[in-house]
Amino acid sequence: MKRNEVDLNKISPMMRQYMEIKDSYEEELLFFRLGDFYELFFEDGIIASRELELTLTGKNAGLDERIPMCGVPFHSVKPYIEKLVNKGYKVAICEQLEDAKEAKGVVKRGVIEVISKGTIADYEMLKEHDNSYICGVLDFNYIYILTYADISTGTINSLTINHDKEKLVNELLSLNVKEVILKDNLDSELINILKNNYGIEISFSSELLEDRYNDLTESVNDVRCKMGVKHLLYYLVVKELKDMSHLDKVNIIDKEDYLQMDVHTIRNLELVETLRLKERTYSLIWLLDKTKTAMGSRLLKDWMLKPLKSLAKINERYDKIEILNNEFILKEELRNNLAEVYDIERLCGKITCGSIGARDLLQLKNSLKVLPLIKNIIKDLKFGYEIDTFDDLYNLLEKAIYENPPVGIKEGYLIKDGYSDELDELKAIRSGGKDFIASFEKEIKEQTNIKNLKVGYNRVFGYYIEVSKGQVSEIKEEYHWERRQTLANCERYISPLLKEKEALILNAEEKIIDLEYKLFIEIKEVVKKDILKLKQTALMLGELDVLASLAVDAEEYGLVRPSLNNENKLEIIDGRHPVIEKVSKEEYVANDCVMPSNINTLLITGPNMSGKSTYMRQLAIIVIMAQLGCFVPAKKANIPIIDKIFTRIGASDDLVSGESTFMVEMNEARNAICNATKDSLILFDELGRGTATYDGMSLAQAILEYISKNIKCKTLFSTHYHEITSLERKFTNIKNVHVAALEEGNKITFLHKIKNGAVDKSYGIHVARLAKMPDEIINKASEILVGYENAARSKKIEKVQLTMDFEEDKPNIKDDLRDKLKNIDPLNITPIEALNLMYELKQLDK
Repeated sequence: MKRNEVDLNKISPMMRQYMEIKDSYEEELLFFRLGDFYELFFEDGIIASRELELTLTGKNAGLDERIPMCGVPFHSVKPYIEKLVNKGYKVAICEQLEDAKEAKGVVKRGVIEVISKGTIADYEMLKEHDNSYICGVLDFNYIYILTYADISTGTINSLTINHDKEKLVNELLSLNVKEVILKDNLDSELINILKNNYGIEISFSSELLEDRYNDLTESVNDVRCKMGVKHLLYYLVVKELKDMSHLDKVNIIDKEDYLQMDVHTIRNLELVETLRLKERTYSLIWLLDKTKTAMGSRLLKDWMLKPLKSLAKINERYDKIEILNNEFILKEELRNNLAEVYDIERLCGKITCGSIGARDLLQLKNSLKVLPLIKNIIKDLKFGYEIDTFDDLYNLLEKAIYENPPVGIKEGYLIKDGYSDELDELKAIRSGGKDFIASFEKEIKEQTNIKNLKVGYNRVFGYYIEVSKGQVSEIKEEYHWERRQTLANCERYISPLLKEKEALILNAEEKIIDLEYKLFIEIKEVVKKDILKLKQTALMLGELDVLASLAVDAEEYGLVRPSLNNENKLEIIDGRHPVIEKVSKEEYVANDCVMPSNINTLLITGPNMSGKSTYMRQLAIIVIMAQLGCFVPAKKANIPIIDKIFTRIGASDDLVSGESTFMVEMNEARNAICNATKDSLILFDELGRGTATYDGMSLAQAILEYISKNIKCKTLFSTHYHEITSLERKFTNIKNVHVAALEEGNKITFLHKIKNGAVDKSYGIHVARLAKMPDEIINKASEILVGYENAARSKKIEKVQLTMDFEEDKPNIKDDLRDKLKNIDPLNITPIEALNLMYELKQLDK
């Protein structure tokens, strides 16, 4: 049965309420609260049962046919919501808005929140290392305005980019945006790319929020950015019912302040995940992340993806790292205290969004406990951070919240004794009542001499006296007991005194739970007043955590403080790839990379597997580490400030978009050529190999010449086209280098050492031998190679002889073959005539 087939005049009042609420949330799966369960009906129930692998049942709703239904327990709903949201569904949470005991008729219900891919605020459903961004996109036909927010941490940013769809997609992928809000659905190509190719959720909203959160937009000067903020806020506040009061300011992102990298560069360099397994382990962030807090881990990733260009700001980070390593005792004390700090940013998000529990407030209290210690350490380090210790808030939480509260906030046992006089009175009544029950049982056993009698409790019948069937006859009328329930083996009774005490105890229990919930909400509101200050403190703690982590990296990996310049000079002595050095079982071979201001390009040749790609990645990673404020893996480093990095490393088809290896190569090469400046860094690894040899070689040379003539930026260009190495003689800003290898007979040893000059051999068969290719194939390949080399030499000789044939003093010889062929009409010739002509032509060729 479908929802639109239902006769509204026949359904039950509760189901009519469901239908009315569902009409406002057609696109969402409606989780409808009924007691201890969330129920889903009709099409929602069918979808949820399929996606969550739940049993689909039916419910009587006043109709002849049972309506489809499935449900999940309210106390364990989070995993189910997370699974549905990750599959691209939106979930609307419909709660009971009044106590069922006080309701007249159907309990009042309403949707309190809508959850989609980009609006999950509960940190238990999020990765602690990553931000979860939702992004609104406004198209002004000449620029795009991107407004992206992480509601779990309370950050909102505004970014302007050129009106280029490829750049827009690249930016959204680089930010790892979970959900995009478009103003309309006219751009079907963009929607298809984002949703189908990259799995980004697409939603539509045209309205701007005008009547709320004006303080947030007042500080934004650009009218277009202001519109972008209001556009995103309307979706969050009106459509998804979010409380955004933990947003304190809009961060205007100017890309010119940062070293820019497209998504291909981020992936090729394996900054946040590996190329092969798409995992964090063995990426650069994995190596460098020694942070103690979730805030620090996320901030380190942000620094890595947005390295600075300001010499002053970078050197400020270097100075703090040096201070921390000089004050190593204070550094360890700082890190030990930071290890006690929970994710304050996301705790603030939970407080604002209303999903905070007593255990979350305990985490906040334990975090606040170490702030005075951290403040003293900062003072000793003279870092200048102004940390608020929140003494009053800590004392409130210490006095109020039990050390081991339940998961829910409507189960009691939240508030400590001594916090509320009224609560303490009720607890005394409850405690006295339970003591009475124990003594009452003892008394009536003695009075009746029924030794196996016991006093029990259940929710249906309350407190009762239980007597076995064999001893029922011993109950006398003078006891004035009333039979309450008959079971197979026993009878249950209630006495006047027990009934009186039952009312007192149960009323106290209910009042305690209600009062504790009320007190908890009051405490939450007190905490909420400090949200913005808590966020500022969390930001400072995150920054301290990152700096301490980078200081540990410097010591653990033998990193050095680099020098930075604006003079286009690059000098790295004994540079290393930090991740490979860490995970490699063999000793890492360090290499220099020296490019004075007059040298822009290193043209790298050498065998496959010799380390050309590693050498190129190594340079880019050293640059990124230097500009994010980290020391670098080298003996000495003097690095120019780089504004953009472009890479083309590795050969793989883009299976998502259906593009071939060569098309991917050309797209990435074009992106670099069109967007690089003289201050950029380009890494091209064997460009042109995706097509025929001469095509690839021609393109590679043309691209290299263009970069050298027009862009003149620092470029590392590896190639197997040895003919290109002649460019060193043509361009003074190109320098040949090669990766050395030692050849001994049929064996080759890679030395992984960069040396000046070029090589003219690829050693491909040697590499195949190292890969343990069958000997039969190796031998045959060697045989074929000799044949190709001989043929190549013969062609060279023929070309020389042909050139010598055309000397001016040689007589002009008549071409009888050509004249004979001109006189043949192929359309008017018989087979026998054709054979005769063939014989005559053969005679002429002798």
